[in-house]
Amino acid sequence: MQKQPRILVVGSFVMDVIATTEQVPKSSQTVYGKSFHMAPGGKGANQALQCARLGADVTMMGCVGDDLFGKELLAVPQAAGVDVSRVVVREGVYSGVGHVTLEVTDHTAQNRIVVISGANLTLTVEEVAWIQQEIRSYDMVLLQLEVPLEVNRAVAGWAKEAGVPVMLNPAPATDLDDTLLRLVSYLTPNEQEASMETGIPLGQDENGPKKEDLQKIAAALWSRGVENVIMTLGSSGSAVVGADSIRYIPCVHMDHVADPTAAGDSFVGALSVGLTAGLSQEDALRFASYTAAITVSRMGAMPSLPTLEEVLALMKERGEALAAHPALVGLRA
Repeated sequence: MQKQPRILVVGSFVMDVIATTEQVPKSSQTVYGKSFHMAPGGKGANQALQCARLGADVTMMGCVGDDLFGKELLAVPQAAGVDVSRVVVREGVYSGVGHVTLEVTDHTAQNRIVVISGANLTLTVEEVAWIQQEIRSYDMVLLQLEVPLEVNRAVAGWAKEAGVPVMLNPAPATDLDDTLLRLVSYLTPNEQEASMETGIPLGQDENGPKKEDLQKIAAALWSRGVENVIMTLGSSGSAVVGADSIRYIPCVHMDHVADPTAAGDSFVGALSVGLTAGLSQEDALRFASYTAAITVSRMGAMPSLPTLEEVLALMKERGEALAAHPALVGLRA
């Protein structure tokens, strides 16, 4: 029987408060919105939940406040089987909040997000120190940039020493030091994050992102110690960039885009499950593309994240042979 992948996620919990509108207001302008709702999220929690819904054994480490948002942020991943027993509940501190403005047209939606970090930025290295003793029991560690960098450095360092691969999703975009990058097995930036991190613009031509720019960006990241560079390219899909080649994985398009808020987290979670389950990089990226496609067709962050059965059903519907891959079928056991 196939071993269930075991994944550790260290990251954020954020309650998204979402206003949908047909027109984003300009400075000093007021517009009427179409709807309002709240949905639990946060890059770390989203990725943890997506991994669990795809069949992985997931532990989540982070920090929430001792408020109503904190309770709900823990309840949703816990209901999906994520182990949140180590999460710190900080007294007298509010949980993270994301203010999301969703501009909706007939067939697409674009978001603008302001994150108020709250309890997420109070997590300390001492509070995650238990990981050093248990890190060898995990198949992969997922990190993002919504908790303190010193926490990420410590966890990545313990994983590197133990031979456990680290996947860093460098979002929200910020300047990273080489100490952290040298500890990263997989770096998964989007177009904007890759350009910001390297200072190299990513141009477009009639075929999409320019190949030479992708290779320049990847070379800059390799020179700083990153092992594997995997870039998400929006409607152009994703790419694994090698020294002398680029493998493109096309975007999986849906008839309707409802909310792209958690698409990147869905993609990263599925990619990590695919790799730890035994898929090749290319197959894991295809699996991640189908997973993220379902996510953008639904509203909210955590509520939009699909199950393995839903992803396999879409793959079969589109005639994707990967749906019968033993590594994915084994996740259903």
